[in-house]
Amino acid sequence: MGEYGNGNAEGSSINTSWHTDDIWDPELVKKIGAATALEVRATGIPYVFAPCIAVCRDPRWGRCYESFGEYPRLVQNMTAAITGLQGDFPPKYQKGKPYVAGTRNVATCAKHYLGDGGTQKGINENNTVTSLRGLLSIHMPPYYSAIARGVSTIMVSYSSWNGVKMHANRFLITDILKKKLHFKGFVISDYTGIDKITTPAHADYPYSVKISILAGIDMVMIPFTYTEFISDLTKLVRNNTIPMSRIDDAVRRILRVKFTMGLFENPFPDPSLAGELGNQAHRDLAREAVRKSLVLLKNGKYGEKPLLPLPKKSGKILVAGAHADNLGYQCGGWTITWQGLGGNNITTGTTILEGIKSTVDPSTEVIYAENPTTDFIKQNCFSYAVVVIGELPYVETVGDNLNLTIPDPGPSII
Repeated sequence: MGEYGNGNAEGSSINTSWHTDDIWDPELVKKIGAATALEVRATGIPYVFAPCIAVCRDPRWGRCYESFGEYPRLVQNMTAAITGLQGDFPPKYQKGKPYVAGTRNVATCAKHYLGDGGTQKGINENNTVTSLRGLLSIHMPPYYSAIARGVSTIMVSYSSWNGVKMHANRFLITDILKKKLHFKGFVISDYTGIDKITTPAHADYPYSVKISILAGIDMVMIPFTYTEFISDLTKLVRNNTIPMSRIDDAVRRILRVKFTMGLFENPFPDPSLAGELGNQAHRDLAREAVRKSLVLLKNGKYGEKPLLPLPKKSGKILVAGAHADNLGYQCGGWTITWQGLGGNNITTGTTILEGIKSTVDPSTEVIYAENPTTDFIKQNCFSYAVVVIGELPYVETVGDNLNLTIPDPGPSII
C-alpha cells in the first residue's frame, strides 16, 4: 500500500510513482495520497510504507518504477503525496516534527534513505559510489522536502554508500538526519535490513544489532528472529555497549509518532470508512492519473497525418499481446501479493481489450489474438492493430534488468 493506492482485492489501484511523475502535477499526487489514506484506514491500517522518494539514476534498477523520477527537484515536488496521506498541518507547525491530521489520514514513511536510486549498474541493494556532495545534491533534496512536510518516519536503504551499509551509517542517520536536519520522527530499518549488514546475512547478529542501533535506527523490522534480537539487544544494553540514552531516544521518537497518529485515543479501525474502499470517486481519480500520465512517443509515420485517435468505426481491429487482456499484468507488482499476479480475477478493473470493445462503434469488430500468426493476419482484413506488450509483474531485485529488454514474445508480436 502507498501512493499506488490500496492494492488489496477491493481497493483502488493507482499509477505507480514513475508514471505519476510524467504528470508534473503535485496537486493530483496530493489527491491520490488523500484517497489512498482513506482506503488504507478503511482496512484498519494507520501507517503506510510510502512514498518512495528515491531519485532513480539508472532505469535498469528493478525499483525504478517506484521512484518519481531522475530529477531531484521533480521528486521534491512530488513529496506532496506526504501531505495528501497525512493531511495539511497548521501554520507555524514545528519543522521536522511528524504530523497526522486525524483518523482519515495515515502516518507516512519516506524511503529508502539514502542513495538507493544511485547504485552501480542499477543493481538493487548495491553500492552507491559518489562524493558527499553528490549524495547530498542528488539524493538528499527529497528528504529536505519530506521533513518540511512533517513526514512521520524514514526507512533506511539496503544499499551502501561508498561501501558502508546504510543500516550501519551513523554519520548519515544520526549526525545528518537527526541532528543537522532536525528530523523528529522515527527511523525504521527495512525488512531484515540489519541482517544484511554482514556478508553472509545474519553471520554476526549481535554485531548487526549493535551497529544498527548505535547508527540511529529506532525501530527494527524483524519478521522471524525477533526473540534473538530482543535477547541480543538486552545484553548490549545491560553491558553498556548500547547506552540507555540511545534506547530512550528511540522510544521517545516511536511514542511521538504513535501519539501523533492518535493510536492511544483511537486504537481500533473505524467501520464507517468501509465505504471508502474502492469507491467510484477514487477509481475516477485513478483514471485521471492514467490519462494524464500516458506518454505518446510518435503519432503516425508522418507528423502531418496523425494516426491517433483511431476512428470508432473501423471495420476490424486486431488486439494482440498477452498484456491486452490481463488485469494482473496491468496492475504490476505490489498488487495483492508482493510480486504481483497475472490473470483477470485478482481485483476489479478494466482490461485494455475490454476498454477498446466498450469504446468502439457497435459495427466495429474487435478480434483478440494473444500471439497471432502471419497467416492469421493475412486472412483477415484488419483496419488497425493494437499491440499491447510489456514486462511481467515484479518488484525489487526480481525487476533488475541489465539489458532493458522486453521479454519474448513481445518483440516478435510487433
